[in-house]
Amino acid sequence: MKIICISDTHNKHEKLILPSGDCIVHAGDFTEAGTKRETISFLEWFSSTPYKHKVLIAGNHDFYFQKKNHKLDQIIPDNIHYLEDSGVTIEDVNFWGSPYTPGDKSWAFTKDRGRPISKHWNKIPLDTNVLITHTPPFGILDELDNKTMIGCKNLTERLKELKISHHIFGHVHNDYGKVKTERITYINSSSIDQSYRIINTPISIIHR
Repeated sequence: MKIICISDTHNKHEKLILPSGDCIVHAGDFTEAGTKRETISFLEWFSSTPYKHKVLIAGNHDFYFQKKNHKLDQIIPDNIHYLEDSGVTIEDVNFWGSPYTPGDKSWAFTKDRGRPISKHWNKIPLDTNVLITHTPPFGILDELDNKTMIGCKNLTERLKELKISHHIFGHVHNDYGKVKTERITYINSSSIDQSYRIINTPISIIHR
């Protein structure tokens, strides 16, 4: 399966040049202010992308998805798999997605480091093949311009217990790229840079 990875499009999704593939994954922050209008505009575009499978998680900007006073299934097209501490199996590949990031609770889907956010990582099934989170793990493609690493240490610890092949994330705009370790291929798929310009091409991966 050829998987196309994007993230952090912040309302600029229509500027992307998408390669061919079987499945597209968006790792959150598809809106900027998280309004209903922004959300619906993105969902209409994402639903229309030329992929057989479409997988989506939210990010810390996507406030509309965090609100629980409306039914998301009424606005999410049927051909999109939205994951929120949940999973889907596509062509024998087990995907799991979670939108949470550690930090300031003035943003959407944020939790304190330690036990509060670990409760979400502990839900990741052991048979997960492709993990999608908005936050990076600590120390991998999570570095700001000032060299501060802002990834989640609790997620890093959980990854040691899992046997995933790929971890797709975003959040840190200026550390886009792909890193392969002995066990896991990590993908920071942020589509924009720190100046909010769409300059990063979608990253393609092959899951066999």
